[in-house]
Amino acid sequence: MSLRDFGLLVLVCLIWASNNIVSKIVVAHWGVPPLFYAAVRFALVAAVTLPWLLPAPRPTWRMLAVGVLMGAGGFALLFMGFKTASPSAAAVVVQAGVPFTTLLSVLMLGEKIHWRRGIGIALTLAGALIVIWNPHGFSLSVGLWLIVASALAGSLGAVMMKQIQGVKPLKLQAWVGFTSVWILAAASFALEPGASDKALAAGWPFVAAVAYSALVVSVIAHTGYYGLIQRYEANLIAPLTLMTPLMTIGLGVAITHDHFDLRMGIGAALALAGVLIVALRRNQVTPLLMLLKDRSQ
Repeated sequence: MSLRDFGLLVLVCLIWASNNIVSKIVVAHWGVPPLFYAAVRFALVAAVTLPWLLPAPRPTWRMLAVGVLMGAGGFALLFMGFKTASPSAAAVVVQAGVPFTTLLSVLMLGEKIHWRRGIGIALTLAGALIVIWNPHGFSLSVGLWLIVASALAGSLGAVMMKQIQGVKPLKLQAWVGFTSVWILAAASFALEPGASDKALAAGWPFVAAVAYSALVVSVIAHTGYYGLIQRYEANLIAPLTLMTPLMTIGLGVAITHDHFDLRMGIGAALALAGVLIVALRRNQVTPLLMLLKDRSQ
């Protein structure tokens, strides 16, 4: 990999990591309702990527399902989780998406799991459970369990996406945005009374946060990332993207003052080691992980 492309990948990972911090600040510190935030985000994504919406991929119903799972479902759960979960803990727990994707690919794509990837899956799940665990048993942190659910939704969407041929990055973003905005807007209207007033109270910083999340993260960084995986092996790129959770942990400790102790450090090390093992093996799962980067990191 050239130094220029490596620098681009580092920048993309930093953008993804910073977006986790931005999302935490929006929903937890500024009090913007998470479903409303997700709806506005996807409205902007849908507007920018509208020229790539048609022609519709076939089968269209599967593309709609992918859009709901990777967009409305995954992001709604993610932003709801950020109400109480720290970005650092979320960055570790969301790695559960890797074993979820692997197991779903076995069920839906006929993928075979050999012992090395089995070890990777076990390490990743063990790391996530250590972060959720506390001295009194499993933490009842609703936020972290919502993050786990978000990872599962994104994994299912990615595996279903594998069954659709020839969908380019901007077309994927267009359909995720188009299918998600209506569901999220309706859910916010029904479940978050006064959401627009709370967003207006946050002022221009909220507008900047939405623009950053939708345009810089989803459109620019995601497109740049797809350019990299077209030039290089997925097995090379995927392990390097582990910089994202590491950067998220660092930014979380520095900016949102996340609590990060020895238990979380051990959990993070195990989870990321497991992801690395899975990513380095040649299989159907590594390309699927590419589809999860914008959402799960």
